[in-house]
Amino acid sequence: MNRWQEPGQGAEEQQEEEVTGMVCQEVDLRDGQMKEVIVGDQKVLLVRTRGQYGAVGSQCSHYNAPLVKGVLVGDRVRCPFHGACFNVRTGDIEEYPGLDCLPSYKVKVEDGKVYVSIHKNSLKLTKRVKEMCTRVPDVKHTTLLIGGGPASLVCAETLRQNSYQGRIVIVTKDSLPPFDKPKLSKALDLDSGSILLRPGDFYQQHGVEVWTRKEVVSVDPAEKSVKLSDGSLQRYDQLLISTGCRARPLDCPGWDLQGVKLLQRHEDANEIHRSALGQKAVVIGASFIGMEVASYLSNTAASVAVVAPSRYPYERSLGPQIGRMIMRMLEEKNVKFYMTDAVDEIQGENGKVTGVLLKSGIVLEADVVIAGIGVIPNSDFLAGSELEVDSRKAVIVDKFMRTNIPDIFSAGDVTSFPLTIRGDQRVNVGHWQMSQAQGRVAALNMLKKPTKCESVPFFWTVLLGKSIRYTGYGEGYTEILFKGNVEERKFLAFYIKDEVVVAAASLMFDPAVARVAELMATGQIISKAQAQADDLSWLQM
Repeated sequence: MNRWQEPGQGAEEQQEEEVTGMVCQEVDLRDGQMKEVIVGDQKVLLVRTRGQYGAVGSQCSHYNAPLVKGVLVGDRVRCPFHGACFNVRTGDIEEYPGLDCLPSYKVKVEDGKVYVSIHKNSLKLTKRVKEMCTRVPDVKHTTLLIGGGPASLVCAETLRQNSYQGRIVIVTKDSLPPFDKPKLSKALDLDSGSILLRPGDFYQQHGVEVWTRKEVVSVDPAEKSVKLSDGSLQRYDQLLISTGCRARPLDCPGWDLQGVKLLQRHEDANEIHRSALGQKAVVIGASFIGMEVASYLSNTAASVAVVAPSRYPYERSLGPQIGRMIMRMLEEKNVKFYMTDAVDEIQGENGKVTGVLLKSGIVLEADVVIAGIGVIPNSDFLAGSELEVDSRKAVIVDKFMRTNIPDIFSAGDVTSFPLTIRGDQRVNVGHWQMSQAQGRVAALNMLKKPTKCESVPFFWTVLLGKSIRYTGYGEGYTEILFKGNVEERKFLAFYIKDEVVVAAASLMFDPAVARVAELMATGQIISKAQAQADDLSWLQM
């Protein structure tokens, strides 16, 4: 039996610095199996694949999910919660979300017993920051990253992980450096310090400048410069456009009254929390953001009403059955739904909102109104730059995240890109995980390391403590096949188009969606017949 990591110093000295535990018999695990073991109070994921044992940290570096409940395919384990993937030989992160790698440990097999050794300094570590260089002032090369989201951060980190020593500048309109935006709609009262993706000294340590409260207003590709809102110019050698999307504002009378809110920034989330506390809240739109806000406010507001034009929430994306179940969940928390309806006017007195008049004639009392009616790509500043955008104003890129102009790349929600699992159909996917993946791909291609974006979309939403997971790209599906029972709130849904599974969603059915994502990632086609079969052994549940 081989071990994956060889010792690098004298055996006696090493033993003094390590904690070693006998964790199982060699025959306890078969190929393709994993188990959680304990060495010196540290939980370890022990894996056997291709005849070899390996050991890495047991918790996903994103939100600490137990990886033993995930999916192991080859040398890669996929988190059951949000789809992050890690190499079980090295611990390196291979798919997002999350930023950090797992610690990896030495494994030794002797006399039919499996031993894992952990360095004493690493006993409390659950994640590992990949090694990065910093800036060398003599290197006269500038990479400018417009936008303070996950694509920019991962791009910056990937550049430093790959020995880029030039200047890196992240420019963001936000008051905060890159933060965990998906948390905003799930917990509106979070302190800003709790959502930062990296502490402030991280950027200093690795020579990354972060300019907050600054906005790029135009790009001049000929001069390789951008203009900022304060009138200053900044030159670049390579540019990343990762400006994301903004919330679509209401366009009805009264949209500008005090108390009408959009959720975009950390300050918006805190303001919605404060203004809705014990008050009457109306949420316009049954989008993922709108429903998460309604879910949160059902515990803090005096009343919550949701208004939307569809029959059910998520009717187009997840289907009417799941939408109806979600409605019932929230109705049990006294959220009132006004579906197949729309806003005619936001009413107010003395400049402050007092109610919402619907097209049906119903008037809803309101102290605060939150709009969740979709998003608009932040690409207006590109006007006149000759950068190619699509009909929705999303920036068009190829699989290498290149735009039509040399040395300008784009990544994240602002992009329209070719999606591998849909035969390179051009799509716009607003998923946190995809933004991170594209930021990495952009960085590698900036460094002339040709890399395509092949990631499979993975998404999650949390309502009243229940998490729905989703993978694939279901647009245009014609049929939904269910396993389990939607009404009992435990199910797996397969979305079918042209006799194949194009997406899957689940609730309380882990790790099924992670398994589907991993099959899609390896290029496997899941047929409608497979999804229909009673035998789900192919999911390795």
